[in-house]
Amino acid sequence: MAFLFSNLDNKTRDMMLDELQYDMENGRVYISARLSDFGVQQYPALLRSAFEKGTEQTLANDLQAGCFKTHEQRRKPKGGFSPAAIPATAHVTLAEGEFNRYYIRALCRRAIDESYNLEVYRAKQVSDPRPASLGKIGQPVNPQTLLSDLRDNIGIDTHLGLPAGPNSGLSVRF
Repeated sequence: MAFLFSNLDNKTRDMMLDELQYDMENGRVYISARLSDFGVQQYPALLRSAFEKGTEQTLANDLQAGCFKTHEQRRKPKGGFSPAAIPATAHVTLAEGEFNRYYIRALCRRAIDESYNLEVYRAKQVSDPRPASLGKIGQPVNPQTLLSDLRDNIGIDTHLGLPAGPNSGLSVRF
């Protein structure tokens, strides 16, 4: 199921591109360890294309074509590492998470510039929502604090817990 980004318009897309440029200039683009060498090379351009005219789904589709390694090293419970197959959904998880993060960053900037309020909402329906995610729905968010958190904490975890981890389906809207 796709995300429903309530405020994804041309202005938001332009700000997503600005945020990507900011990250590129500061060496802060999140590069998953699961990306292949080819994927690492292609990833910034694929992000740009999705932000210009696509969605998290088009980004996921573009990432399928040789952008991921087939295996990774996983820690064994009793120490050491063993090879494990990269999950078949890795491209979807990365695309959804990063598209949503840049979307949220863009909305934070718009909220600051245009004096909007932001609230957390479920942008993608999930079959088994986490209780912590349910508790965030409808909550107001300070856009300056959230923007700083997302810029400072690339990848998955943020101090504020937004987005609320892989596959949470949470985002923000005006």
